[in-house]
Amino acid sequence: MYKTPLRLLAIAAASLALTFGATAAHAQTPPPPAGGPGMMHGHHGGPGGPGMHGDFMMAAKKLHDKLNLNATQEKQWQAAVDTMKQNGEAMHRNHEQLKQQFDAQKNQPILDLSAMHNAHQQIDQQDAQLREQTAQAWLTFYNGLNDQQKTTVSAALKEHFAKMEQRHERMRERWEQHEKGAASAPAGQ
Repeated sequence: MYKTPLRLLAIAAASLALTFGATAAHAQTPPPPAGGPGMMHGHHGGPGGPGMHGDFMMAAKKLHDKLNLNATQEKQWQAAVDTMKQNGEAMHRNHEQLKQQFDAQKNQPILDLSAMHNAHQQIDQQDAQLREQTAQAWLTFYNGLNDQQKTTVSAALKEHFAKMEQRHERMRERWEQHEKGAASAPAGQ
């Protein structure tokens, strides 16, 4: 897949939000319920499955502790955390609303696919705005860091990217093995 610099910047911003957000969530609140903010669709325990979420949060807390934030930076941190939490809760409510609409449609003899599509598009647009607000809050925080702090964050993000790439590679290899196994299985099994 071709990755443009803009795409990489978006990935970095999202990772920054996840990194800092996870730290704040770990430090101040109990873990969200499965499917709540910070959870990947269909993955309980956060990105990568059970156990990964806790490991990630521990690493994020360590990162926060290394940054030695001043009062202004701490306020920006808290503003970003609050934005992330509020927007995460709003996204969760959006998805619950969408699920309820889809559940109501299941009982109809003829599905209204146009209505389902429109509802999904509307939620996607709302969620995109919420994600952008969250990213902007974290970018404001990041831009308030000094070069040493940004270097610390950059090193942590690079390490996180490398781990994500390793996980992606392992998943790809497992998928290829699964596909080979399925192709070689006799028909009817």
